[in-house]
Amino acid sequence: MRVSIITATFNSDSTIRDTIESVINQDYSNIEHIIVDGASKDNTMNIVKSYGNKISRIISEPDKGIYDAMNKGIKTATGDIVGILNSDDFLAANDVISRIVAEFATDRAIEGVYSNLYYVRQDNPNIIVRHWISRPFKCKSFFRGWHPPHPTLYLKKEIYEKYGLFNLNLPLAADFELMLRLFEKYNIKTKYIDYTTIRMRLGGATSKNWTNIKKQNFECVKAFNINGFKAPTLYPIYRLIPKLLQYIK
Repeated sequence: MRVSIITATFNSDSTIRDTIESVINQDYSNIEHIIVDGASKDNTMNIVKSYGNKISRIISEPDKGIYDAMNKGIKTATGDIVGILNSDDFLAANDVISRIVAEFATDRAIEGVYSNLYYVRQDNPNIIVRHWISRPFKCKSFFRGWHPPHPTLYLKKEIYEKYGLFNLNLPLAADFELMLRLFEKYNIKTKYIDYTTIRMRLGGATSKNWTNIKKQNFECVKAFNINGFKAPTLYPIYRLIPKLLQYIK
């Protein structure tokens, strides 16, 4: 099976090497790494180009944000399986992709695989701030504040072709809406791996300030409505509690 990994970048020269090298160091060889850059003004593209043919495809042009870049990457992907690896994240071990592929290969009916995630310090990714331990999906889990860590989610390419891409009308919660749509509305068959596959630096757009956190919660409620569901009245609270517990643990 071929795995396409999509990395959206914009002024990412301080972190992109870790991202690229974590892909290069995988013990699984059939990987297509696609970089979609939003016309960076720093040294990002020089770093990306320095890896030569280790990067399968490079797109660099203005875009409408990170989810637009991800959609471009998915459309151009040729792999059987597609994963998203953000430009300030990196794969947590060298066997991540081979473990994911093994799950798809073991059960051909599986349409998505996800796992656990480490949040790490921006200045020192060896320091773990929060461990997001997920679990197998159960129907209506999204209504109780649960959802899988999106950076760990790998989907068959045909799932995007069948059910659609990221909704650009939700600039802070398009990943949540996509997962809600796939898990709760279309009930795709997924497999949870109790293994940590991603190290994610703190400081993303949704966690920069309380304004963005509030906007993201509003967009999550909107995501329920878009998919024909009624959002729980206390959804923002349901969403917050699991995150607080992860910090405590």
